[in-house]
Amino acid sequence: MNFFSGISYNLRGLKLGLKSPRLLALGLIRFVVVIGFTILAAGLALTYHDDLLLTLWARPDSWWLVWLWYLASWLIGLLLFGLATVVAYLVAQILFAVVIMDIMSQITERRLSGDVRTGAKMAWIPYFFFLFKQEIPRAVLPVLISLLVMVAGWLTPLSPITTIVGSLAAVVFLAWDNTDLVPARRHEAFGARFRFLFRYFAFHLGFGLWFLIPILNILFLSFAPVGATLFYVERVDGKEQRQHAD
Repeated sequence: MNFFSGISYNLRGLKLGLKSPRLLALGLIRFVVVIGFTILAAGLALTYHDDLLLTLWARPDSWWLVWLWYLASWLIGLLLFGLATVVAYLVAQILFAVVIMDIMSQITERRLSGDVRTGAKMAWIPYFFFLFKQEIPRAVLPVLISLLVMVAGWLTPLSPITTIVGSLAAVVFLAWDNTDLVPARRHEAFGARFRFLFRYFAFHLGFGLWFLIPILNILFLSFAPVGATLFYVERVDGKEQRQHAD
């Protein structure tokens, strides 16, 4: 059931985000930030592609080896583009998007409950560094796990399986990046928040499946804080309130 709830809540978040002017503006800003950084990084990668290739391997004179040189050029270009995209996402996410995500989450929580529950009050600059510190493991973990699984696929004959596992692991952590906004804002311990991920693993898997759809994944990522906050306030906070009532 949690799996299908994850699919539903991400879609609900997107619909609410598109209907609310403030959420729509913030989601579009995040969309533009991520796309802008990606285009900039990809452009730099392609600009220095030829210089890097010539540094590693000058174009051979023999026609028998030229085809290998072109193949290496294509592979290096693909690798640089992929690396640039990942780095651009991490930079945009850690330095800019985490603030936008938190604001979107607070707007959603206030719409649902009338208030925003937080931990200790902080001035803006300390709060920014608090968000920055929280975002580093949430943003870096999916990338590290995906790279480890990818390398494991290269070293073993199980690459089709490891590709699927790596993709699913990445979307689960990307989903957690959004559901963790509320407990992180309330200053809950990192260990408890990490256990929350595995307690609702099926939900995070369903929530993250939308991130596997090309092109649409950026749109769903832009508004994912809304759906994740809907889930946390309605299901997690709601469960706690029912337990206290009993």
